[in-house]
Amino acid sequence: MAGSGTAHLRDRDDVVLSVRNLVVEYPGRGGQRVHAVSDVSFDAVRGETIGLVGESGCGKSSVAKAIMQLPAPTSGVVELDGVDVVGLKGTALRRQRRKLQMIFQDPISSLNPLRKVKDIIAEGLRIQGDLSEKEIQERTQAVIERVGLDPDTAPDRRPHEFSGGQCQRISIARAMVLDPEVVVCDEPVSALDVSVQAQIMNLLHEMKDRYQLTLVFIAHDLAVVKNLSDRIVVMYLGKICEIGSSDELFSAPAHPYTRALAQSIPEADPDAPVREASLSGDLPSPLDPPSGCRFRTRCPLAQDRCGSEEPEIREVRPGRYVACHFPLD
Repeated sequence: MAGSGTAHLRDRDDVVLSVRNLVVEYPGRGGQRVHAVSDVSFDAVRGETIGLVGESGCGKSSVAKAIMQLPAPTSGVVELDGVDVVGLKGTALRRQRRKLQMIFQDPISSLNPLRKVKDIIAEGLRIQGDLSEKEIQERTQAVIERVGLDPDTAPDRRPHEFSGGQCQRISIARAMVLDPEVVVCDEPVSALDVSVQAQIMNLLHEMKDRYQLTLVFIAHDLAVVKNLSDRIVVMYLGKICEIGSSDELFSAPAHPYTRALAQSIPEADPDAPVREASLSGDLPSPLDPPSGCRFRTRCPLAQDRCGSEEPEIREVRPGRYVACHFPLD
């Protein structure tokens, strides 16, 4: 399954974000290294939503933080409008960060509890330093209203006075006020009630259309990713296993792991038969990932070749790329 390669990268003038050969490693005990992300590459064209899916521990959030340089990756390239942001510091990094914003998983802890909402949202504008205080206040007030908060009472309140859904609206406002080109959404609805999730998803869709955004959307809820994304990247244990359009990838998966994920999506039908789990075993440790294909220890189609040779990402159908020696028909 999980392999390397760049065959799926697109040679187009409208590619706004290009991630190539991204590696993220963390120090472990006894001098070991945690291989969180291993040679991951993907791109996003302007106005596109890229969905990033996989089990907990597959490296999705590590990819998101590496794109934002929070912290910088161990190695690799993250190009935004043709500029590699890896290694940038100071003014140069701040100039690029204006185009690249992030919405975090936990909306409450991502906001400074001591600051008023208007100051949280306006902080990025003040750091950029190219607007007058009056212009900052006007833009802050406008974006507060656009995300559905009360423009009369919300600005002077602090995060603890809001619900989780309202705090996520504040986070979205903080990202949108800078007019970014790319927004990385790291599971932005997973910490919210189901009734609030739909509201936030609709708000993100509205903001995408209003600001002509490119989104990198990370989520555990595969149904959400399926409905929101134009293109989906499936990850497993720090590697990419399949890339394709949303509809095709879930209707006809080409990789055993993608098939297992698709079968785990619940059906809204009480009479639907209960499916047996198609994926068994535990996720291997990122301290010592399996040789060859990293999915082979849980794959029903694994053969000897899978243990000795890592599969390369290749095109198996038009627009469908998979890293598997024995892809599904």
